Amino acid sequence: MASRKETASRALGLIDLTNLNDDCTPEDIDALIDQAQTHFGHVAAICIWPRFVAQARKRLGDDSDIRIATVVNFPSGDGDERSVMHETKDAVADGADEIDLVIPFRALAAGDEAKARSMVATIRAATEGVALLKVIIEAGELKKPALIEKASRIALEEGADFIKTSTGKVAVNATPETAGIMLTVLKDFGDEKRGFKPAGGIRTVEEAGQYLALADQILGGDWVSAKTFRFGASSLLKDVLAALSGEETGASDGGY
Repeated sequence: MASRKETASRALGLIDLTNLNDDCTPEDIDALIDQAQTHFGHVAAICIWPRFVAQARKRLGDDSDIRIATVVNFPSGDGDERSVMHETKDAVADGADEIDLVIPFRALAAGDEAKARSMVATIRAATEGVALLKVIIEAGELKKPALIEKASRIALEEGADFIKTSTGKVAVNATPETAGIMLTVLKDFGDEKRGFKPAGGIRTVEEAGQYLALADQILGGDWVSAKTFRFGASSLLKDVLAALSGEETGASDGGY
């Protein structure tokens, strides 16, 4: 079993450091970027509202190893497809490297598979060759394992680079049970370049370790990297840095 410090070291470069608070300010974005660069290394990406992408790109520069992720059709999943497409294109033009798209999960749960497929396919076309596409299925709202599996499979079939558990804006976000379902779909899909992102409620190194262990178990010990696995979190970094500094715990309450 990996030590707390070993798990923290592994997790650091997999974090999408997130601020999707409704009251987020430009100053908060500057602070987030500063936090993303630590004495132990940097996180994989920052995940922010589209209105802050241009600011983040200017501050990070074009050659930064820290990627800029943003969200579209977020958090409701109910947006008009054309509007979401334009939102995506604007974000990419502003400098986004990655797009986290909320699938129309309510429509899918109501039986409208075509709407979910069309949304993912349209945003895939808008990001093809210019941005990574991470599709949020909002598993905590889909609830049923069969629906979680279906949403994951649809996202992959329509071109998602990653499948992501949650927006972090609902009552139930990432869980190990959901992760197991989604990672199994990835294994069955058979493309090792596709990735997985658990998001929402992951605050401690120990919790992160659960997800890493699942990924190792289902997809093999060599599969996890920043190209295939991310943590969507705002407060995990604090505990990761505490562990790397040799502290027993640094976990905070709350967080995305």
